[in-house]
Amino acid sequence: MSLGASNIAFVADDPEFIAGRAEDVPLELAPINPSWITSGAPIARAGLHSPSIDGMTSTNIWECSAGSFWWTFYDEETVFILEGSVRITSQSGEVRTLKPGDIAYFAASTKAHWEIDDYVRKIAFCRRRHSPQVQALRSMLGRMKRGQIPKITRPSLLGTLAALLPL
Repeated sequence: MSLGASNIAFVADDPEFIAGRAEDVPLELAPINPSWITSGAPIARAGLHSPSIDGMTSTNIWECSAGSFWWTFYDEETVFILEGSVRITSQSGEVRTLKPGDIAYFAASTKAHWEIDDYVRKIAFCRRRHSPQVQALRSMLGRMKRGQIPKITRPSLLGTLAALLPL
């Protein structure tokens, strides 16, 4: 099945491979929360390129016209700038200008101030948050992998931890 005139094919029986060009993803209005806007009248549009099979991640195309606003990241998001530019101010005050080819990561439950002088278009790789129990286990295992806490050497202990943290 084809999505309109787009070259992106999504076959319901086999969603394991979805390919196409970013400019072919159909975009719809995706209004920015008016209380987040700090200047101008930015108009945003977005479209879904592909969801993951488990529904926890998605790849999206997003574009926005000139304006400034605070954006709340409810989920983790990695962006790749395709066109235009945006000046980002993180919650901690770090300022970066992102241009075509730049990649940036935004943690879940954070905010960033976006200042768009003319236009920006990005690919957004979004990952939904897990339950608090799953997040705690993933965080602990991630720290272990990076060597930030002592390694648990007994596999039986990991199994016990997994049993204590209901999914």
